Parts: sequence; C-alpha cells; structure tokens
Amino acid sequence: MRKQLATVAPAVAMTAVSMVLTLAVVVMWLGGSMPWPIALVVGLGLDGGWLATLAYERRLAAQGDHNPAVTVVGWAFGLVATGVLVAHALGEASTGAWLAVSWLPLAAKALWLVHGLWERTALTPVALDAIRGIQQEARDEAAVARARLRAQAGTEEMRLTAVTQAGARVARVQARTAERLSGAWATLEAARQGEGTARALTCVTDRVTPTSQPRWELPVWGPYEPVPALDAAPALSDAELDRIVAELHTSETPPLSYRELSLRFRAAGHSASETRLRAAWRRVTTTTATAP
Repeated sequence: MRKQLATVAPAVAMTAVSMVLTLAVVVMWLGGSMPWPIALVVGLGLDGGWLATLAYERRLAAQGDHNPAVTVVGWAFGLVATGVLVAHALGEASTGAWLAVSWLPLAAKALWLVHGLWERTALTPVALDAIRGIQQEARDEAAVARARLRAQAGTEEMRLTAVTQAGARVARVQARTAERLSGAWATLEAARQGEGTARALTCVTDRVTPTSQPRWELPVWGPYEPVPALDAAPALSDAELDRIVAELHTSETPPLSYRELSLRFRAAGHSASETRLRAAWRRVTTTTATAP
C-alpha cells in the first residue's frame, strides 16, 4: 500500500493542480467576452471530461482491462487543456510565466500512465518475499562457491609449494652425494695411478711370474658378463628311472607312497621332472600289482 501511494499521490496532486489552474485560466480568459458563469461551466466541462475519462481508465485498469479509445479521449482532453493554457499565456504580458505551467495537464496524464504501469507490474508481498528468498539463496550459494574455490586454490598452492620444496631438497641431497662420490672416485683413481701404489702392492703380494706386476684395478660400473652355468646332470632314461623308482618302492614293507618315494629320490641326488617321476611310479606300481 505504501508503495502504491508513492505513485498515486503525485498523480492525484498533479491532477488537482491542473484542474484548478485550467478552470481559473478559462474563467479569466473567457470572462471578458461572456458572463463568468458560462466561462465557469466551460472550464468545469473541460475538467469534468478530463476527470471522467481518467476515472473510466482507472476502472478498466482495476479490472485488468484496457480500452485504447478511452485512452485517446483522455489524452485529447489533456491536450485541449494544455492548448487553452498555452493560448492564454500567449495573450498575457508575462508569457513565460504562464507557459511554465501550461504543461501541467499533460504531466498529470503522464503520472497516471506511470501509476498504471506500476499496477500492471506490481507483485504481492508473498511473491516479493519468494523473490527475495531466491535472490538471497543465490547470493549464499555464490558466496559458498567463492569460498570453496579460494580454499581449494590455497590448498593447491600449499601442496605445490611443499612438493617444490621437497623436490629442491632431494635435488640438493643428490647433488651433494654426487659431488662426494665423484671426489671419492677421484681419490681412488689418483691412488691407483700413483707411483707408490705398485711398490706397495709388490710388498704385500707375490709375483706370479718374474715379469708379472701386481695391479690394483678399481671396480667397474657397467655391463657385466654372466658367469656360465654349471653343466646340468644328464637326464635319466625311462629304463634307469623305472629301475631307481622300483628299488625305492620295494625297499620297505609296506611299499612307499609316491610322496615318500619322491622325497627319497631327490635326497639320493637324482634329478627328474615331476611329470616323468610320477609316470615312472605309475608304471612300477602297475607292474607290481599285475605280477603273480
């Protein structure tokens, strides 16, 4: 209601001033050429027509309707009133002062137009509260999102700083280690190439031949040649494997199981794959079972 008064009060005030001024000007202007009651009727008719069209426009607006013809008639009455004020101002000695107030009828009409636009776009308090709640929720979410982004950025910056510092420390340690290792190898190389090294080694080692000279070699970092593997024991033939398995199988009473036989077979130093050993055990046990 207060917001509605903010637009309707100036329009009502401007309308009242405009009607009074128009009536006064018509009476003064026409009072010299006709009786003043007739001039008063003319002025009241002009203001009454202007006010009637305004009242009808307000009624249509209250019903959510609009009639262009009524609007045109209302603006026509406003233009006529302004024209009367301008014509009166041109015939007066102080033309500028009267022209300064000749725009009041049109100004009142414009204020009612503004008030009508406000009414068509006005919202209920419930809708305004809902809009304010939505706007506040959006502002809260935006603030939370900004805070989360700032926190994530700070965390990432701290992590990158820690990783960078750790990498720098590792690089410094590696550089110091490499420097020390290089110095140690340089010292060993200088000792190996020194003139007194050969004499010192000769004092503590024996010559293999009269012309041999002991030499101290540094260990080499690099590719190496693998030591050749020892020759594998020759594989047993099926007959030899059957004979050994038969001897082990019948060495005790009752005969050995396959697990015990396998353990004794390998403990005796024999070598055979698990598949061949199990096949030999089956042949031996089958032969023993079918023998009379």
